[in-house]
Amino acid sequence: MTPEPTVSDDVLRRVQGEFLEMPGLRLTQPQARRLWGLDPEMCAALLRRLVDARFLFETRDGSFMRVEQARPLKVNSPRNRIAAA
Repeated sequence: MTPEPTVSDDVLRRVQGEFLEMPGLRLTQPQARRLWGLDPEMCAALLRRLVDARFLFETRDGSFMRVEQARPLKVNSPRNRIAAA
């Protein structure tokens, strides 16, 4: 078993910056490799590290997106009620 590649802090900050600057950014591993010029092992290690840190999450289709803060919904607000017909 080969050791996992070391992800530099510069690359980590660059990738985090991209996700912060572009809300809704959604990338697959091959797209991320092309965008940041990473080899497959380094890209996988980088994405794993960001998922482990709960900065990114992996979608069902294998894309990676930034974790956003959930906001509670105001379901009982008068503005959100639909008038009965």
